[in-house]
Amino acid sequence: MSGPLRWLPLLRSGFGRHRLRLAFTIASIVVAFLLFGLLWAVRHALTAGVEVAGADRLIATHKTSIIQGLPRAYLGRVRQLGDVRGASSLSWFGGYYQDPRVQLGVFAVDANYFDLYPEIVVPRAQLEDWQSDRAAAIVGPAIAARYGWRVGDVIPLQSNVWQREDGRGEWPVRIAAIYAQENGDPNTIFLHYDFLNEARTIAKDEIGWVIVRLRDAGRGPAVGAEVDAMFANSPQETKTSSEKAVAQSFANQIGDIGAILTFVVTAVFFAMLLVTANTMAQSVRERTPELAVLKTLGFRDGAILALVLGEAVLVTLVGGLAGLALAALAAGAVAPSLSAFLPSFQVPGRALLQGVGFMLVLGIAAGLVPALAAMRLQIVTALRRA
Repeated sequence: MSGPLRWLPLLRSGFGRHRLRLAFTIASIVVAFLLFGLLWAVRHALTAGVEVAGADRLIATHKTSIIQGLPRAYLGRVRQLGDVRGASSLSWFGGYYQDPRVQLGVFAVDANYFDLYPEIVVPRAQLEDWQSDRAAAIVGPAIAARYGWRVGDVIPLQSNVWQREDGRGEWPVRIAAIYAQENGDPNTIFLHYDFLNEARTIAKDEIGWVIVRLRDAGRGPAVGAEVDAMFANSPQETKTSSEKAVAQSFANQIGDIGAILTFVVTAVFFAMLLVTANTMAQSVRERTPELAVLKTLGFRDGAILALVLGEAVLVTLVGGLAGLALAALAAGAVAPSLSAFLPSFQVPGRALLQGVGFMLVLGIAAGLVPALAAMRLQIVTALRRA
């Protein structure tokens, strides 16, 4: 063997010396990076809406609370503004399918809603079919796969918010299309606003939010102020913000996700660093005679330093990669049950890259002091100690 491969037998011999201690060390690293991956999945789920929010879209809500409705007449007035390319409404349906404990993301929208969201791809023929049938629905690919729904199926949705005037508990809708979206929530169901409005018993002709798409994204603040001024001093005043600001406000309701992630991960990684550093220090102390023999055989100080650092990095990589793999598997396993509240619960690719970077840094940090001690080892002193 030549090059870096000649180090493998030495690294392997170091690994097999105290297997139980090594197993506990790796286990601590696995737990640390498992927690790191799961926290990243939570952060990704809570901030995914912020990252994909459109720069050219505004959202107008009730000034007092986002759960209070607005008159549908507001929509027509907003559409008349010169800087507005299009406007649509979004209303929460609060639906579930079969199991009331599993809430679904169901929204009632206007027929032109998808003109405002070009990133949501719906086949033209299916979109036209949906627009022509008030009792039709467009569903996301993930929720369709979960329940085995196909285009043409009739599904009996139920709502925990709205009751029908005819007393029926079910809201049967026909699946007209399954949309595609590269980034975003794949579990949403879109109904017709008219389908909801005509059948419900209360809040007639009310909408939840007004979604505005601008001709010029740079005009967002000015248009938002114009919309709010239009309905100032009315019984239902509005608060208009960019779509990104609204998405960020939802994420901020549970605190600064980035700060929480940083605090928890720092504490866990610090504990892991102490365990790994202690393991490497004990290993170097126990192998003092062997390291002296290696120096006697011609290994230079730099080679001894690289050997000990390599062991520390290798231990960290083995445990870290296993932890991230477990985090990805765990996130994938629980994602379906969290889809209604955390639709993008997954370990993102950048978390994996960041995790590998942390492994290298922590491995070097854990092995640096023992490696320096091994490098400075005097052959005569070490052999006499043996």
